[in-house]
Amino acid sequence: MNNAIIEVDGLVKRYGKFTAVNGIHFKVREGEVFGLLGPNGAGKTTTMEMIEGLRRPDEGRALVAGFDTKKDLKKVKEIIGVQLQSTSLFDLLHVHEIIRMYASFYPSAVPIEPLLDDMILREKMNERVKNLSGGQKQRLAIALALVNDPKVVFLDEPTTGLDPQARRTLWDIVLRLKERGKTVVLSTHYMEEAHVLCDRICLMDKGQIVALDTPEQLVRSLQSDSAIEFRLPEWVRDDKAREQEVLTLVQSLPDVKQVDQRKDTFVLYTDHLQNALTAFIQQTAEQNIRISDLQTRTATLEDVFIHMTGRSLREE
Repeated sequence: MNNAIIEVDGLVKRYGKFTAVNGIHFKVREGEVFGLLGPNGAGKTTTMEMIEGLRRPDEGRALVAGFDTKKDLKKVKEIIGVQLQSTSLFDLLHVHEIIRMYASFYPSAVPIEPLLDDMILREKMNERVKNLSGGQKQRLAIALALVNDPKVVFLDEPTTGLDPQARRTLWDIVLRLKERGKTVVLSTHYMEEAHVLCDRICLMDKGQIVALDTPEQLVRSLQSDSAIEFRLPEWVRDDKAREQEVLTLVQSLPDVKQVDQRKDTFVLYTDHLQNALTAFIQQTAEQNIRISDLQTRTATLEDVFIHMTGRSLREE
C-alpha cells in the first residue's frame, strides 16, 4: 500500500449555524487519483479548500506530505497545485504570458513549452485568454496549477460545463498526470467521470462521508451486478394500496436482492438478470400490473449513492 500523502483528521467547517463539513476523516495515497463525489452542496469544495489551506477549519487538521496546513502553509503551497472551481484569468494576456507570470511566483518552475504540449495548448500560446474556448480555459487553469511541478494536484470540478469532447480531453490529461506519479484530488458530481478516473472515491453528502472505496467495491456493496428499472402509471401511483401491492410483489421475486423505490421509479437489483426479468414480466402480467419505461442496466455509483442517502447525485 502506498504511503498517505494527505491525511484529513476530523475537519469541520461551519458558516453560522450551517455546518458545511462535519468531522470527516480520510487519507489519500501517494500517486492515486482520489475522487470526492457528491451533489452540489455536499461539502466537496470546502473540504478541498481546507486541505489546500485556502480555508481555515473550525476543528480538525489536514496534513499534506506531513505538513500541517495551519502551521506549515508555506511548505504546503510549495508542493501543491490548485485548479479552482472558478478561475479568474487575465483576459488580455496571451497564453504563454500568463503561464510565465504564474511561473515567476515560484522559486523553480517547469519548462513552459512542454507544459503547453501536455495541455494541448501549443497552438494557442500566442492567443489572448479571452479568445479561448471553455475547454481550453480549463486546460490553461490546469497548466497554471502545474507550473511549480507539484506533488499533489487539486482539480475542483474541472469538466463542469464542458462539451463531451472537451471533457474526454481533460480525462486524458488527468490520467497522464497519474502516469507521471502525481497525486490528484478530484471533485466531481459526474458518476462516469469518477468511475473512469478515480482509484478510490469518497462519497459525500451534507458535509459527511457516506462511503469510501474503489469504484468497483462501492458498486459491489450493492451486492448486485444488474438493475431492472420501471415506473408505474400515474393512476397506480395515486392508489397507495395498489402501489404497496406492487412493492410487495417485486420484493418477493426470485433472484431480486434489493428493491429501491425512488418517487415514481422502482429499481430491482439482481445478480441473475434473465431469471429476475422473466419472473418480473410473468408476475406483473398475472397480477395485471401495468408498467412503463422498463429498462435493464448495470448497477452504478448513482445507485450506491441513492441507496445510502435516499437522493440522487443530480439533485440540487
